[in-house]
Amino acid sequence: MELIRVQDSDYRKTYELYMTFPEYDHGYMNNVYGYSYEQFLEWIEKKRNWSEGKCVPENFVADTTYVLADGEDYVGVFNLRHYLNDFLREGAGHIGFCISSKYRKKGYATKGLAMVLEKAREKGIEEAYLSCDKDNAGSLKVQLNNGAYIHHENETEYFTRIRTSE
Repeated sequence: MELIRVQDSDYRKTYELYMTFPEYDHGYMNNVYGYSYEQFLEWIEKKRNWSEGKCVPENFVADTTYVLADGEDYVGVFNLRHYLNDFLREGAGHIGFCISSKYRKKGYATKGLAMVLEKAREKGIEEAYLSCDKDNAGSLKVQLNNGAYIHHENETEYFTRIRTSE
């Protein structure tokens, strides 16, 4: 398995992967839901810039989006935010992810998150903040499998923390 930055991926395969995700899936917001392929290519260019900290919109942060590939198959996506603002600190956190429904419950999310946590460590993130909807037991299990603990919760979400250092 490998992580491929979205801007270095096979765009057509990445587009097809994103189109398997609903607009909203247990806390994961598919920001390209309903995009045409041409709109998707424009989004890829935005992501290229954002990963370099360029042209980041106000109230957003630099981030890198990765495709998780298993051989030729693109199975999921992971987004790593390079740092947090107040909104992210009390919300989505550093990492968001989604695995295509046909690849779920096969260990891809757990392995992919471990790989993204290594990327976070390389960026100097010592403790990654994540969250998940309370009705998403699978996402919570993936986080716990990677050493997360529940830091706090509200009525609808768990907010977890994962140390990135060994």
